[in-house]
Amino acid sequence: MTLSYEEARTFYDRFGSKQDGQRFYEDRAIADLIAHASFEKAGSVLEFGCGTGQLAETLLARHLPPSSRYLALDISTTMVSLARKRLTHFGDRVDVRRTSGEMQLPANSGTCDRFLSTYVLDLLSDDDIRLLIKEAHRVLSSGGFLAISSLTHGSKFVPRLIENAWVLFYSIRPRWVGGCRPISLLSYIDDSEWRIFHRAEIVQCGVTSEIVIAERKTT
Repeated sequence: MTLSYEEARTFYDRFGSKQDGQRFYEDRAIADLIAHASFEKAGSVLEFGCGTGQLAETLLARHLPPSSRYLALDISTTMVSLARKRLTHFGDRVDVRRTSGEMQLPANSGTCDRFLSTYVLDLLSDDDIRLLIKEAHRVLSSGGFLAISSLTHGSKFVPRLIENAWVLFYSIRPRWVGGCRPISLLSYIDDSEWRIFHRAEIVQCGVTSEIVIAERKTT
């Protein structure tokens, strides 16, 4: 049922700057992620699915050290263009690239301090989520942080009703909900490779989000 890479690219090329309107149910979850991922200690960040660059701008302007570097990836030509315009004043601190949608990350092993992805894994197939988590483990340095958020399953009455409606729309036509569906992030994280030190479920406007921050274990 998940969108193909081409379907996802086409959808988000058309969606464009309207993506920032999704923040009505994302803001509190993203604030929680920022509060627990120690970005002030990160020298390099890789963001998978940067969208319009809104989160990258916030981190670069307010949370990351001035010497930090940021690699922002997205499948959408429109999103990459918007992110480049938004982030141009950060100069060579930022590299915004369009990807094919494949899970192979354009970074050398052990070169990133933070792997960041917000509201993207819930767009991917189960196999791609597992591949992406493996790639995040590869590119992160020892002790680097995985910082992810997604739609998840509601545990209270109103969020469950909203989730049920969302899943119904997804089952009929995934593009009606941007190809996203509720998932459980913990089910994709291998305890032998990651130490989870923060997890939260946050409900905003009736939509439940899951936030997970995990440290890459030393092998």
